[in-house]
Amino acid sequence: MNSAPPAGIGILGSAFNPPHLGHLALAQEALWQLGLGEVILMPTGEAPHKRIADDPGREQRLAMTRLAAADDPRFSVSTLETERDGPSYTYETLERLGSERGDTELVFVMGADAAVGLESWREPERVAELARIAVARRSGVSNSDVSAVMRSLGADRVTMLEMPEFGVSSSVVRERAAAGRPLRYLVPEPVARFIDEKGVYR
Repeated sequence: MNSAPPAGIGILGSAFNPPHLGHLALAQEALWQLGLGEVILMPTGEAPHKRIADDPGREQRLAMTRLAAADDPRFSVSTLETERDGPSYTYETLERLGSERGDTELVFVMGADAAVGLESWREPERVAELARIAVARRSGVSNSDVSAVMRSLGADRVTMLEMPEFGVSSSVVRERAAAGRPLRYLVPEPVARFIDEKGVYR
């Protein structure tokens, strides 16, 4: 009798500068809506497309991501990209994870705003080949725009995720931190303490 294949693994890549409650909500929705066994939070090392704004450095972003994920056993944090020299290309990350995880389906989780720009990434067809793509709906980005990009890449494993609206972004958190304003209820409590104690973004 054949055993059931292992539950898929989600990969949520971001600068996590800093990680906020919207990131964790997206990871949770991917877990719940797709029946995943785990979501890996993948902090970017060196961003290939643009400079990471107000970057405190990959070590501090990694530390904050670990603090954000620590309370949920379904979340893990990977150093695959922060330890890599040179730009972090998603297709290379997925190739490494695929070789490590065997037959487990990889699910790359991204927002609709990022999904419509996927064609500009390095080897986007390879990304679509290596992983199912889960796209979180965003206001201002239509499903038809996302579908058009996915069709152009030959991506036939695409799922749209329903997401609650979050009025928090990493840039808003950085601005509040720089001004000395409270961060509680925007980021996980351990992350807020870390930012305060280390003077991150000041």
